[in-house]
Amino acid sequence: MPPVPIKPDIYWIGVNDRTSDLFEGMWPITREGISYNTYLIDDEKKAIVDLTKSLKTDEFLDQVHQLVGLSELDYVVVNHMEPDHSGVLRTLRRVAPQVTILGTKKTRDMLEAFYGVTENVRVVGDGETLSLGERTLRFFSTPFVHWPETMMTYVEEEGVLFSCDAFGGYGALRGGIFDDQCTDFGFYEKEALRYYVNIVAVFSRPVLNAISKLESVPISIIAPSHGLIWREHPERIVELYQHWAGYAGEPGDVGVTLVYGTMYGNTEEVMNAVAQGISDEGVPVDIFDARRTHVSYILPSLWTNRGVMVGAPTYEGSLFPPVAQVLSMAATKRIRNKTASHFGSYGWSGGAQREFESFVEELKWEMTEPFEFNGGATDEDLRHGEAYGAQFARMIRESA
Repeated sequence: MPPVPIKPDIYWIGVNDRTSDLFEGMWPITREGISYNTYLIDDEKKAIVDLTKSLKTDEFLDQVHQLVGLSELDYVVVNHMEPDHSGVLRTLRRVAPQVTILGTKKTRDMLEAFYGVTENVRVVGDGETLSLGERTLRFFSTPFVHWPETMMTYVEEEGVLFSCDAFGGYGALRGGIFDDQCTDFGFYEKEALRYYVNIVAVFSRPVLNAISKLESVPISIIAPSHGLIWREHPERIVELYQHWAGYAGEPGDVGVTLVYGTMYGNTEEVMNAVAQGISDEGVPVDIFDARRTHVSYILPSLWTNRGVMVGAPTYEGSLFPPVAQVLSMAATKRIRNKTASHFGSYGWSGGAQREFESFVEELKWEMTEPFEFNGGATDEDLRHGEAYGAQFARMIRESA
């Protein structure tokens, strides 16, 4: 995509990535892709805000060259040091050694650690301003959104907020880069939620702090490092992030996330009965096969629903490993305040429930009575499973 003006003399010069399979080396984006949004302000002093991943160096430099010569660049604002934001920096310094890098004190330290860069680095403080000529940049420190060095950059005269990882999302841009050009909000909102839970959710309190800090700042455009640029309704993505951050301290919506795994179909058979019971009570249920679904796609449901139903057999005296891995990641992401239950098959001995209880204790979830059965499911087990699901659904609905 060629450079796109977002305000007079302010341009999007980002790149789309539709070839990487994993974001941060672990979150799938094969189907969705992602954008690395970079911006250029063409004023008396010329500044680039945010950079891109090193694999897109040639494309990035070509984007810059379409607007200004590399020798004309004065500043590079590094809002965040993660390599998907800063990967081209070493190359950029070689072709434009005159550039002054702007960032927080922690950014200065990380520049040396990541790239060996120590020269032409200027630390900017919280609230500090920098004149580019007709436009003034103001820097807001927003630590742990989502690294400790993170900041946001604001163009005072235009009301443009370069928000870095905040208010971003997965999903390569499909031609149009703005919210008012988007024809599939469902896709971008879903991917923004997945991005939030995968990447930012652990830092929900700092997210709320940042939103509060910017509350009185007049914002006309929110330009994040990934995903849509919000120019028609910038408040929409702020409200979504504020809502999602709120789940960190609340049980969530009336709904059940049913995560299951099965070796030979016994637990899956009962899972279908349990799901029927939940649905009969009118409670929404999201069903995920932990063997086939990457945890990236399960976490948003766990984050937003207040009920967690786990179907997992005993495997060598423990919880079926694919399901245990999902619960382990839920613990890593600090998904709290849920009501949970476990059902599953066992062979010669149990053990799954014991490990499930240890996860529940770590996660600080409220646990209900389990339902374990030996071997294959009988007709009585299936009837019990349906009643078990219905009872759990009623509990979730009545707890709201």
